[in-house]
Amino acid sequence: MDSKLCVIFACLTAILMACSNNSRYDGEYAFRNPDLPVDQRIDSLLILLSLEEKVGLMMNSSKPIPRLDIPAYDWWNEALHGVARSGKATVFPQAIGMAATWDEESHLKTFEIISDEARAKYNEAVRQGERGRYYGLSFWTPNINIFRDPRWGRGQETYGEDPYLTTVLGLAAVKGLQGEDDTYFKTHACAKHYAVHSGPEWNRHSYNAVVSDRDLWETYLPAFKALVQEGNVQEVMCAYNAFEGKPCCGSDKLMMDILRNKWGFEGMVVSDCWAIDDFYKKGHHESHDTPAAAVANAVLTSTDLECGQSYEHLLESVKIGLITESQIDVSLRRILRGWFELGMFDPTELVPWSKLSYDIVASAKHRQHALEVARQSMTLLKNENNVLPLDKNIKRIAVIGANAADSMMLWGNYNGSPTETVTILEGIRQKAPHAELIYEKGSDLVDPWVRTSLYESFVTKAGGEKGLQVEFFNNNTLEGQPVRTITNTLGIEYSNRGGTALAQDVNLENTSTRISGVFVAPYTGEVVFKANANDGYILRVDGKLIGQMEGAPAVAGAEYEVKVQQGKSYPVMFEHRQKGSILTMGLSVYKKEKADFADLTERLKGVDAIVYAGGLSPQLEGEEMYVDAEGFRGGDRTSIDLPKVQRDLLAALRETGKPVVFVLCTGSALALEQDEKNYDALLCAWYGGEQAGHAVADVLFGDYNPAGRLPVTFYRTLAQLDNALTKHSDPGRQGFENYDMQGRTYRYMQDEPLYPFGHGISYSTFVYGQVEIPETIKAGEDLKLSLQLTNHSDLDGEEVVQVYVSRKDDPSAPLKSLRAFKRVFVKAGDTETIALHIGPDAFEFYDDQLNGLKLKCGEYNVYVGGTSASPQLKKNALYVTK
Repeated sequence: MDSKLCVIFACLTAILMACSNNSRYDGEYAFRNPDLPVDQRIDSLLILLSLEEKVGLMMNSSKPIPRLDIPAYDWWNEALHGVARSGKATVFPQAIGMAATWDEESHLKTFEIISDEARAKYNEAVRQGERGRYYGLSFWTPNINIFRDPRWGRGQETYGEDPYLTTVLGLAAVKGLQGEDDTYFKTHACAKHYAVHSGPEWNRHSYNAVVSDRDLWETYLPAFKALVQEGNVQEVMCAYNAFEGKPCCGSDKLMMDILRNKWGFEGMVVSDCWAIDDFYKKGHHESHDTPAAAVANAVLTSTDLECGQSYEHLLESVKIGLITESQIDVSLRRILRGWFELGMFDPTELVPWSKLSYDIVASAKHRQHALEVARQSMTLLKNENNVLPLDKNIKRIAVIGANAADSMMLWGNYNGSPTETVTILEGIRQKAPHAELIYEKGSDLVDPWVRTSLYESFVTKAGGEKGLQVEFFNNNTLEGQPVRTITNTLGIEYSNRGGTALAQDVNLENTSTRISGVFVAPYTGEVVFKANANDGYILRVDGKLIGQMEGAPAVAGAEYEVKVQQGKSYPVMFEHRQKGSILTMGLSVYKKEKADFADLTERLKGVDAIVYAGGLSPQLEGEEMYVDAEGFRGGDRTSIDLPKVQRDLLAALRETGKPVVFVLCTGSALALEQDEKNYDALLCAWYGGEQAGHAVADVLFGDYNPAGRLPVTFYRTLAQLDNALTKHSDPGRQGFENYDMQGRTYRYMQDEPLYPFGHGISYSTFVYGQVEIPETIKAGEDLKLSLQLTNHSDLDGEEVVQVYVSRKDDPSAPLKSLRAFKRVFVKAGDTETIALHIGPDAFEFYDDQLNGLKLKCGEYNVYVGGTSASPQLKKNALYVTK
């Protein structure tokens, strides 16, 4: 029986079943019958669709089919550390901060909360008739790329540099997002970006990643394999860059040989946004001459759903014989399965999460868990002379630094909008309400100025609400009615980089924006307006044109000084017309003063302690693609040093003779060796989410005993990393662009870093007893080990027990690799027995003949302790026999 007859037979069967007395469905179309097997429902729908309709369902902005009552739907949604870009949500610490918790159970709970909020938001959106982007059930997370180099701006989105830690947390995220119902997925998770992808950002649309087969299988692929085979992840996103000369989304090796054939992945592959354009756009990969050839290749290589619009060319591809409709159906089946298994065609009473109501979003219970995760992520790296915890009865405390009062920095990127954010300054103020608190910004993060935001002095109109009115148009002439109008109370920073719409319903190209409001001067003197935008902008204040720029200079923009009188109102108007595809724009107002460290330190002479909140921000590292001369302007970095102005400020604070506690906010490792002498304690707070201020204060004052651990190596200097790479790298691929793992991360670097992977200290002291471990195990058996862990202190605390495996007589293998860990609580003075199981795959290593991983017999060393640093680990010999 040929395929068409099979489909017809299936549809007739479906109709008969739909007409049976036992059916819960009495409608016109069998594909809506929830009693039928999913495959039959897919068959019954496929036969109803025209080719044009099929193609319309294969792009992220899925087109409606009114005649079948199929609504519009957008597959694009984000939930990296909370539901993003669709209004209020609970905002957890950035992914790299969640990785620092080293807590699988807590991570699972986090993503169960995120998926609860996702379903609640979806339910409300459907009730409101909202079917647009960021309101669907397909979440393009987790990012399980390996953070191989601290210069990568998007490394903050990952779970760090280790394949095993990434795998464990990635599996927990997938389980929490997708749920465990036998019939329906709660949401879809997506493993991204498949597969060899971790910068640079600036050339990701043309870069060709080349790695050894050993690195491919031992480092870059393990987490993806696990999420596919163990986690049943429903979506995989193919990356922008090329791999071995072919775009990842058109790589037969990655997509067909490995993902589909070796791993048996049956789910949906989605392209990164506009990645298919890279196949044919000039200056990008240029692997194909025409869009029709590009899209045919992508589908035949099993990229099912495109984020973008290039798949519209599939109609031409069929017409000229590059692909057949039946070949398109193969991909469309996987997409349609998602519709059915998410329950989007079924009565709401059948879908177990349809009753989740919007009032659970950002609820007190969820915010409490965000606080707990933020506490767990706090990573104490240095505590000289036990400066911490601070005395709660402290009389005078100084809080210094640009990150102290910055709420948006705490949100990271790919974030939602919290209902409240507790800054580091506010957390300390609440923790020590009776202390005299001195707050000074000191300087900005990267230059020797103090810019104090005056954004709160904006109102939408005279006597109106706080903030600025922002009108978005889906044309570049500001004509007609705006497609979306919002009141922005947080600060004007918009970008469509990475394919992010500026707001709901706003196109990515051919747009214009008008920002308007009234500035009410809080003092008499000079204020500074700052504007920037790709393509250009016009800025008017008090009816006067004060700024107009076009072209490349407008990207950086300019500052405009305006003299104002206290209490007087000044109408402000900013306009932008988009010409190119990339769009960024910003508008801010602030008081600008030259930083004076001598004057600052004079004012701090009488304090008892200084807390400096500095480091980086998502504006200095992320998905932007350009840097300034010092290496800081968004995106990737050319330097991993602390910005010079902060180094100078720390040095000045040290000269006060007061204890200095450095609260480091960052999404990546910094080279701090030259700064270590200028602070007594170092607390890495990452981008800690909406409750970060409370979490920081809890640790600083001893109400929470820190137990976070580094998910990345903190190198002493950039030179230490680059020198290690030079010993092993291809001369044509130096530094950041070198994807070779030799010399990189704790698994391959022989030099001693400043702070090793897995490092983190506590207010408690833990002592490891003898490790009980067999001398031999048979290949394929679990390794079971146990140890006695004693808390030799008078303070309850948590320890992260870590187990590393090292293969002997294999010089190309990693020096050691994490294979198990457990975060455990031990009461003061108590001893706990810790049991750990290590699966057989811990002894799988690359095999040349197999060109893949193979379980290797032979001699191993097993290391156990609270860090990856070998001198502090207990070493145990093990032999794996046949």
